Amino acid sequence: MTDTSWAEKMREGFRRTSDRFGDNLTGLFNKAALDEQSLDELEEALIASDLGPSTAAKIRDRLAAERFERGVTEVEVRRVVAQELEKILAPVAEPLEIDAFPRPQVILVVGVNGSGKTTTIAKLANQFLDQDYSVLLAAGDTFRAAAIEQLKIWADRIGVPIISGPEGGDSSAIVFDGVKKATEEGIDILIVDTAGRLHNKRHLMDELAKIRKVLGRLNPAAPHDVVLVLDATTGQNALAQIDVFREVAGVTGLVMTKLDGTARGGVMVAAADKYGMPIHAIGIGEGMNDLRPFDPKEVAGAIAGIRGVD
Repeated sequence: MTDTSWAEKMREGFRRTSDRFGDNLTGLFNKAALDEQSLDELEEALIASDLGPSTAAKIRDRLAAERFERGVTEVEVRRVVAQELEKILAPVAEPLEIDAFPRPQVILVVGVNGSGKTTTIAKLANQFLDQDYSVLLAAGDTFRAAAIEQLKIWADRIGVPIISGPEGGDSSAIVFDGVKKATEEGIDILIVDTAGRLHNKRHLMDELAKIRKVLGRLNPAAPHDVVLVLDATTGQNALAQIDVFREVAGVTGLVMTKLDGTARGGVMVAAADKYGMPIHAIGIGEGMNDLRPFDPKEVAGAIAGIRGVD
């Protein structure tokens, strides 16, 4: 897929988000001036679009500072919104870099069941293969047999080896075997799937602590990355997931999935504004090439419903 077609697909994917934003702006531009009441209503519209109260307040302040004495058009508001969104997104647009020595670079992937975690692992692995890195997968989510089988299917499809064990097995033992194999065979990257259940946070914390202990014995620098996969359709609930997984897993970066067809893509901005954590990639669609690093300017324009940011 060319960059042009990807950009078009991304804009189409964000269409429901930008449409929702536009719907919330309806009725705000029939006054002679952008007064305090209009600014308040605009701020509420931004919050309703899942951009978050902090982002909404910044945009409100920016519009207030512009002092639109003769009123303001919807296009002008969208342009200001896009500019402010780009300011928030630009510092967190950070692709996942492979720079660990000695190898392997260990990437733990965490996230709730249904977030697109397993397919994200496959897409990341495929990208790394395209960059001429060698990859090994470890099926560390032993809680669900379906998770193990799904990862095996993806590993076979993209042509990478996988370490797995039985359902209910010791996930830290899988990780141990994965690091050992990757080290012995000179594999560049080990990507580890982990359990996604949150109903028993203590068990998850204990499990991840055990994995970290095993990793520490084999490679004190590991895990080098702890990537949280977030489903954009969950809206503000995604922020609660970040809070939990930061606590239990020490998350270092985010991947946002299912941005196509959702009206809640603005939560990515709220996450960037609140946490300032790297967003490594975004997913627009189910295809193997539909997970990519994001362009803050393009994403900001897509959310605001304009092309690019002037």
